[in-house]
Amino acid sequence: MRFRDRRQAGRELAARLRERQDEGALPDPVVLALPRGGAAVAVEVARALDAPLDVLVVRKIGAPFHEEFGVGAMAGDGIPLFDGDALLRLGLSEADLAPAVERERAELRRREQRYRQGRPPPELAGRTVIVVDDGLATGSTARAALRALRVRGPGHLVLAVPVGSTEGSR
Repeated sequence: MRFRDRRQAGRELAARLRERQDEGALPDPVVLALPRGGAAVAVEVARALDAPLDVLVVRKIGAPFHEEFGVGAMAGDGIPLFDGDALLRLGLSEADLAPAVERERAELRRREQRYRQGRPPPELAGRTVIVVDDGLATGSTARAALRALRVRGPGHLVLAVPVGSTEGSR
């Protein structure tokens, strides 16, 4: 299925989630957007579910020689999640990526402060947390987001994306 834009994708995704909510499968929801692409999608989802909307900043960790080639990701203060196969293929270790991790962690904190503007993150314990992005390529940022959220004790954790690659959807 093709979408005109992220808003349309969000409305289509929201309709499916609303069906689940009407069945009682999504009690007490809070929607967390993965900026930037996920924000436009998440607005539509939060509106349809009559749920609060917030953000969860996740950063990709790029290979030293090509920062756009993601070899890992992280969210919050969590431990980075690395793609072991990619590290092996590139002959890299987690230690080799320590400078990139620190750089990305600093950028993650900067963006969290900018998005939050002094507001604390929402309380998630016992709630249905719906993480929304605009799509999955490798799935590494989504996995890092979900792992970071699990420690905050949500009652249910849902990943909602309108499109995804075969690799990212595994």
